[in-house]
Amino acid sequence: MQLTSRGRSGSKATKSKRGASGNPGVKDFQALLRTAGLRSTTPRIAVLEHFHAHGGQNSHAEIFEALGDRGFDRATIYRILMDLAEVGILSRTDLGDHVWRFELKKGVGGVEHTEEHPHFVCVDCGEVSCLPGLSIRLEGAAKAPKSVAKKKVSVQLKGRCDNCA
Repeated sequence: MQLTSRGRSGSKATKSKRGASGNPGVKDFQALLRTAGLRSTTPRIAVLEHFHAHGGQNSHAEIFEALGDRGFDRATIYRILMDLAEVGILSRTDLGDHVWRFELKKGVGGVEHTEEHPHFVCVDCGEVSCLPGLSIRLEGAAKAPKSVAKKKVSVQLKGRCDNCA
């Protein structure tokens, strides 16, 4: 396996109608949900706002903790995460610890995070980091499963993060 740097992620952003602060507004999130065939609800908008503001990989527990003061229950947040993953707005990944993590895949303003990329998982604290500027090339994988050839796999690097090293 060879690791090489490719620079920035495949994310791209285009102009869209924004709220007064330049951040996506409620109307942007409503349009995204409706385009995906989902009803626009206050909890769904809150989840999308969180992902746009904070990005990264978030577990159900982390999202619930962040939005818990708004009165949303755990089951509602879980159903929203699953619905958003099903329509392609979020991606859902298990990094080997049996915890689903969600990441913004398609957002407002043309933001797309469609490029598959590896993740780094700290073996001490469990912190997860995206590594979008890193590509992994597999060599000599003649007897590997077909999903490897079709590039339908995820790569996770494990080690100690800078804080735990």
